[in-house]
Amino acid sequence: MKKLVLLIGIILANFAINAQTMRTVTNNAFKRGELLRYKVYYDAILTGKVNAGEAELNVKDETKVIANRNTFHVVWLGLTKGTFNLFYKVVDRYESYIDEQALVPWVFIRRVNEGGYQISQDVTFNQFKKYASSLNNKNGKTTTTYVTENIQDIISAFYYARTLDYSAAKAWQEFPIPFFLDDTVYTSKLIYLGKENVTIGMGKFSCLKFKPSMVTGNVFSDPYPMTLWITDDKNHVPVLAESGVLVGTVKLELIKYSGLTNLLSSKIQ
Repeated sequence: MKKLVLLIGIILANFAINAQTMRTVTNNAFKRGELLRYKVYYDAILTGKVNAGEAELNVKDETKVIANRNTFHVVWLGLTKGTFNLFYKVVDRYESYIDEQALVPWVFIRRVNEGGYQISQDVTFNQFKKYASSLNNKNGKTTTTYVTENIQDIISAFYYARTLDYSAAKAWQEFPIPFFLDDTVYTSKLIYLGKENVTIGMGKFSCLKFKPSMVTGNVFSDPYPMTLWITDDKNHVPVLAESGVLVGTVKLELIKYSGLTNLLSSKIQ
């Protein structure tokens, strides 16, 4: 709580709150109280499905006011489980305070611990003056970067993408989304591939299929390593994501949901 108060104080100190106009995004996809939980597993012919961990996305049932604007507080948690902890333990936590009207972030909190590699970073956004200030908690240094209009963080980008209207989308149509990560502005592109039915443990779903671009580097050399299926209804809930590795695939599969805004009408059985 003290850290949040400090972050809000930084925002208020960096720019005067004014009546500048921000965009209005129609959001029929999610609301406060929504919870999405996933299992993460490795899938190959020789091993079958090997459980690696779990991930959870939670839109907190609370309203935080930042810069005189209501925000959604979203928390992402990801962690390895079982034997995976013996050779590569992961405990990740990301938080985003997302403007309720414009669906852009004001604060982004990043806590990463992956096999001993750690990141502790707090980012505050000035959406009016178009810059982001990143505080590295390990060395106390702050970096300021100018950003594009309606810049996203990696959490808010996910929720904003869920609000987009794909009803008239054509195969291979691109949906660009600018986002800020590691003091750099990137543009992710969601490439729409069409409709497809997907069967997971929770049942069979009618889905929209996408290829999202990722940041290339130590993890991904291919800018489009992942395939993503989201429900073909107003919720646009991701039910399955998979990424190929040397042998087999790593998959993220929906195992629980609650607090959805709309009926999950895409579930076939």
